[in-house]
Amino acid sequence: MFQALKQLSAPTNKDLRQRIYFTLGVLALFIIGTYVQIPGTPTLDMSSGAFGTLNSFTGGAMQKFSIFSLGVTPYITASIIIQLLQLDIIPYFSELKDEGPTGRQKINKITRYMGIVFAFIEGFVFAIAFLGSNKTTMDYMYVATVITAGTAFLLWLGDQITQKGIGNGISLLIMAGIIATLPSTFVTVFEELISSGTYELPLGIGLFVLFVIIYFLVVIGVIYIEEAERRIQIQYANKSTFGNNQSYMPIKINTAGVVPVIFASSLFTIPAVIAQFANKEGLTNFINNYLTYTKPVGFLIFVLLIYFFAYFYTFIQLRPEELAKNLKENGGFIPGVRPGKDTEDYISKVLSRLTVFGALFLVVISALPIIFSAVTNLPQSVSFGGTSLLIVVGVALETYRQLEGSLVSRNYKRGYTGRRR
Repeated sequence: MFQALKQLSAPTNKDLRQRIYFTLGVLALFIIGTYVQIPGTPTLDMSSGAFGTLNSFTGGAMQKFSIFSLGVTPYITASIIIQLLQLDIIPYFSELKDEGPTGRQKINKITRYMGIVFAFIEGFVFAIAFLGSNKTTMDYMYVATVITAGTAFLLWLGDQITQKGIGNGISLLIMAGIIATLPSTFVTVFEELISSGTYELPLGIGLFVLFVIIYFLVVIGVIYIEEAERRIQIQYANKSTFGNNQSYMPIKINTAGVVPVIFASSLFTIPAVIAQFANKEGLTNFINNYLTYTKPVGFLIFVLLIYFFAYFYTFIQLRPEELAKNLKENGGFIPGVRPGKDTEDYISKVLSRLTVFGALFLVVISALPIIFSAVTNLPQSVSFGGTSLLIVVGVALETYRQLEGSLVSRNYKRGYTGRRR
């Protein structure tokens, strides 16, 4: 890591440093925008777990009723739907998936348009739910339009980070929003455990230290699992296997990364928004009792959603049939496994087993603060802390790997050019 930072400060990498500065400037603009409140709107109470999740994704913008109240969550919802439609549900999307870069570009365009449509719908529902029934339809339309414009602007900023910055624009916006709310989480825990007088001072200090240790364990666990991989030996017909000429197909234990947690958390906010919109006491009580992280049924649903999206996203990212096909076309094979269908089945079996452990890791990391909050009776908003930290560390590691890869590529090219001269 320190070697990469040293290389980054070299004069030859000035353009890469400018990309980093550009990215930091855009993220700062996003944080500033979360404080720009829509005129005539109130500050909201985001103490419930579901709304705390959404509020964390938006950097606290929802609580402030700012122009970025929905953040990029409508785009996440659209991404879930589009990826589900690619599973041969609608042939058009399946065909786009198989068209390569051109198809992916069209899918990304459709996803953005759908995200903007969802932003308007969600913004309208959001306005009705939190502004009350004493407003006119034009008032709701005004708020929905401003929120939609804010989401569209964030999607554009995400594209700018991807093209002119260091990549992962949407993920970095989510990470920046969560980082902006993390300090308040620790302040809340400190006040509840130590300052409030609920516990005796030594016990309160001990619980707070335990909470901090859990957060450090989450960071260490994320780094360890994100770097862990299963190597499948590959042999090519025209290459020798002696010495260091062996080839491997690396498969990460957690191939899906933090995407399952983001998707599951986003879906978990939908019932709470519907309950707020309907304003029915029975529906609200049902959701609070069964569809929150701190309740057994809600926690079980959350776990199942993580497992579903972990398998779903893993097999979308790494398609066993395509991997087997590419190996066969390039004259490669897995020792002891026949090319073709047997190779596809073998890779699918390995992916399934790894995903079990990868999804279990995501569940454990997400569950630690939830269980701690339930035992100590902390606010539900704190229970999202493990998931938020998981997202932050995962995105940070992915971004660091991209920067490191870019530095390695630049050094290789410069060394190759120097040898030619």
